Amino acid sequence: MELDDSGFNRPRRLLPLRSVAPNPVSELKHSCPGLTVRRPAKPLPDADMQFEPSLGRTISSWQAWAANDQARYRGSSGGVLTALATWMVETGMAAQVIGAAADPAAPERTVAVELRNGNDLLRQSGSRYAPVSIASKEQALSPSSVVVGKPCEASALLRIMDGRGQRERPLLMSFFCAGVPSQFATERLLREMGIPEGAPLRTLRYRGHGWPGEFFVETNEGLTAAATYDKSWGETLGPSMQWRCKICPDGVGESADIVAGDFWKTDTKGYPIFTDSSGVSALLARTRRGHDAILAGIAAGVIVAEPLELRQISAIQPLQVDRRATLWGRIAGRKAAGWAVPNYSGFGLMRLGIQDPLKTLRYFYGSFRRSWMEKYRAQ
Repeated sequence: MELDDSGFNRPRRLLPLRSVAPNPVSELKHSCPGLTVRRPAKPLPDADMQFEPSLGRTISSWQAWAANDQARYRGSSGGVLTALATWMVETGMAAQVIGAAADPAAPERTVAVELRNGNDLLRQSGSRYAPVSIASKEQALSPSSVVVGKPCEASALLRIMDGRGQRERPLLMSFFCAGVPSQFATERLLREMGIPEGAPLRTLRYRGHGWPGEFFVETNEGLTAAATYDKSWGETLGPSMQWRCKICPDGVGESADIVAGDFWKTDTKGYPIFTDSSGVSALLARTRRGHDAILAGIAAGVIVAEPLELRQISAIQPLQVDRRATLWGRIAGRKAAGWAVPNYSGFGLMRLGIQDPLKTLRYFYGSFRRSWMEKYRAQ
């Protein structure tokens, strides 16, 4: 996976071809979330299983935060995933954690990492709003790993393991995801903040150190700059998001065992109020294994958690709810304009779309018009 001319990771075939898979091209087509995303098969009947159309299936749902004050402070949203992953490594329940972190040699870039101790996990906690491919780490498929990745990466890993018939699996953790910005958006934001182009950086973080946290950068010469979350994400990073993310059917991590997301206070329209406070996560257990891990973490005093109803989570996630409700119309419009579209199955997108046919029709027409003009300009 390498950055293309738009600043996004794309697969590049290596010559000579090297892969652990018998047929790497077939495996790519089977597992790549740019081509196919399937909702995981419904598990055996479980009395505790809940369902909410915009959030999917869960065993349990919570509002939670790390019991360790530093983990909570450094994390983007309460530090829950950092706390659970650290505890699992330090107690021997996992051998390593696979995730994303700043490149030590160039903190403006994001790389996949393999972490084996709590100090490293705490130091690398916090979101990275940039392209990264965690499945590039060989241990991402190891049953002894905890993997923390985007919902699409959880889907890809799950489909790889299903395709290979791998029964022993890593614990998959994910988070609510709005999409991946271009790497070039980070570089543009640095220039807008007055950081000289090419200046060696000591630190770059996107969030954390309080909630919602600031975009913060420091050069090796000691020059510092910061931007609010509204400025960094709302004005620069978010608008650079790739098209595939804008039509994502699963920003809530249905393929993972455990999923965390911001649990924020909202205004009367359901949109977040970004006032400085201590982070709190909405925490979902998708599987029985994930549920047991959360209960064990609570019992061990690693995280603090209180039960939360799914409707309380969907009420403060208008982007995820609206995106899934309008997705069928947008994809249909894109396809009608002659573009290839990903294959999504099991999410009930058509059923959600026909609940408001006029809104779906508007999104169909808007998507068709933009896609047609895009195709016309490309010719």
